[in-house]
Amino acid sequence: MSKPRFVMTLSCVNRPGIVAAVSTYLFERGGDIREAQQFDDAESGKFFARIAFDLVDPDSIGTLRENFLPIVERFTLNHAINDHATSRRVLLLVSKFDHCLVDLLYRWRIGELSFTPTAIVSNHGPEHFAGIDLAGIPFHHLPVTKDTKMEQEGQIWALVKETKSELVVLARYMQVLSDALASKLSGKCINIHHSFLPGFKGAKPYHQAHGRGVKLIGATAHYVTTDLDEGPIIEQDVERISHADTPDDLVRKGRDIERRVLARAVRYHLEDRVILNGKKSVVFTV
Repeated sequence: MSKPRFVMTLSCVNRPGIVAAVSTYLFERGGDIREAQQFDDAESGKFFARIAFDLVDPDSIGTLRENFLPIVERFTLNHAINDHATSRRVLLLVSKFDHCLVDLLYRWRIGELSFTPTAIVSNHGPEHFAGIDLAGIPFHHLPVTKDTKMEQEGQIWALVKETKSELVVLARYMQVLSDALASKLSGKCINIHHSFLPGFKGAKPYHQAHGRGVKLIGATAHYVTTDLDEGPIIEQDVERISHADTPDDLVRKGRDIERRVLARAVRYHLEDRVILNGKKSVVFTV
């Protein structure tokens, strides 16, 4: 069965009548609801929902969005209605470690992830990626030093605007974004890192973890914010290890976790399954 074309996401202060109003509105305008998920957050008193639907007349989506505004005002909704017939435009940033980049490109090639890669940006030269089929995706080498960081980030932001990228993915991009760039990309930039933080900071975290005899390793994908590595978490995973695992084993297993966690996080974002809830997120998984 084909996937529904349109997805509505919404959040607001919880009150009676929200689901009834939205579902009735869609029905009366030729909407066929194919999927519906909702969550009532008892702690914050907020309501969240994801509704996937088709339209008898897909060209009427503009009118549907416009006429939905009275319901938006009645319930003070934060909402979006996206057309999934057009894939999102994604800019990929990477440093030396290419495992997440290669994995995302593979999933894109086979159609598992539906997006349009607009460019690949790296602070390392193209020689580091000579063995990778970049499928003709524009590659931009933007080296960075402490003194050129603001200029380099200006080039990245210019690329985001020039390519009309809707999402930026830090596929093991080992540079800390400035507060200015992080603010511009709020809710539109996903990062991946090991889950040891705030412990084992700095170089060779897996070697540090091995030295402490950890029994679990993992990875976290989250939205980038001005709080370093503390943005709303989208996805995480872990794997057990033992005393027999070497530091190289931890690095190998860590790579596997990082790429699958990042791929899931990107998919959830592209499919409008993530709704921000303050410092947290609501994720409507399949």
